[in-house]
Amino acid sequence: MNERATLAITALAPLIWGSSYIVATEFLAGVNPLWTAALRALPAGLLLLLLVRRLPSRDWWGRIFILGALNIGAFWALLFLAAYRLPGGVAATIMAIQPLLVIFIARMALGARIQPVSVFAALMGFAGIALLVLGADAGWDSLGVLAAAGGAFSMALGTVLARRWRPDVSLVTFTAWQLAAGGIQLLVAALLFTPALPVIDTGGIWALAYLAVPGAAITFLFWFHGVARLEPARVSSLGLLSPLMAVLLGWVFLHQSLGAQQMAGVVLTLVSVWASQNAGRMLFQFKLSPNKRT
Repeated sequence: MNERATLAITALAPLIWGSSYIVATEFLAGVNPLWTAALRALPAGLLLLLLVRRLPSRDWWGRIFILGALNIGAFWALLFLAAYRLPGGVAATIMAIQPLLVIFIARMALGARIQPVSVFAALMGFAGIALLVLGADAGWDSLGVLAAAGGAFSMALGTVLARRWRPDVSLVTFTAWQLAAGGIQLLVAALLFTPALPVIDTGGIWALAYLAVPGAAITFLFWFHGVARLEPARVSSLGLLSPLMAVLLGWVFLHQSLGAQQMAGVVLTLVSVWASQNAGRMLFQFKLSPNKRT
């Protein structure tokens, strides 16, 4: 599969994740977010496990537990804690530091080069998301800020380690293990902190089915497909498409406002993603340019 196809497939994951915000708020508004996360991740992981019928060997249990926590369990729990404690725009803005974190974590864990263009693009993406979702009435809560920053770090580290720790199994199997591990962790957290089982109507059941199958099982396959084939910084920058899609869907279906500031954020975010994907090519052309002038 060529690079463009890999990019397109990987980008589908955050685009579909962006739709999960409107689905959850419209059909699962009364369900505790921890239960929503658990009922999204665990069925997706079990479904994929039924397809592959293979469990990790004992020497992989620890690493799968860590990857499941970083990419799904701890990440979603911290994300929802941040959403409870902070306005959505503040949480999304803090989470947008993830591409920048990935650049430096990949340097330490994988020895990847730090390209100034990638750093600039990550900062541009952070600014774009801030313009897109940060309102004038934004409030700051210390625990919420720590949760959002922790969630960004969790997913950033998980993205890098999923590239470093790659078992000799199929992509579906690797994804199933992580989703199941993360789902079990979320289920335990939900039972501990909100032991009352949620009451879900028919619309909520269909919403959970959407969040679990296209929104988790399929999208994480797409995401880890990119993680295995693309540089971590390039994969992580695509995550900025998720809040972008959420805002655009809110504008289309919920008639939410989209003014000049938000449009500037859309443009800046898209430019950031484009620059991140082309950072290596841009650097190569920059190095060649002096020779072209001679």
